[in-house]
Amino acid sequence: MSPIQEKGMSLIVKTVTKLTVGFILLYGVYVALTGHLSPGGGFAGGVIVALAFIHVMLAFGKEVALRRLRSQTLRVSIGVSALIFLYIVMAGFSGRSIFNCEITIPICEMAIVGFGLFAIFTALVLLSKTDKDAE
Repeated sequence: MSPIQEKGMSLIVKTVTKLTVGFILLYGVYVALTGHLSPGGGFAGGVIVALAFIHVMLAFGKEVALRRLRSQTLRVSIGVSALIFLYIVMAGFSGRSIFNCEITIPICEMAIVGFGLFAIFTALVLLSKTDKDAE
């Protein structure tokens, strides 16, 4: 392994990442919640949330990112969000919805898309050819 791969990115990149990840996540939630008023919605917000997690992985390395967000947490988050989304849709068909659908549907969609895209990116990183060659 080269020294760059062992240590991750520079101190400047790590500091900027620490400062901006919260704002990126907040912007993703904003885009998801205001999708009915402006361009955006749950899918666009989910992509932005996934990019925030990918930003952390690129700046600090895959070990740090995977310690913070384990694969079990990803699977549970995607599953719970999908079940809530399905329940809201089915309750809406029957007319017994107890949730505010303008908030919960975009949030669930954002979680499904965001965690799903990050899980796909993580799988691609873990199965990359350069890591197998380094071992």
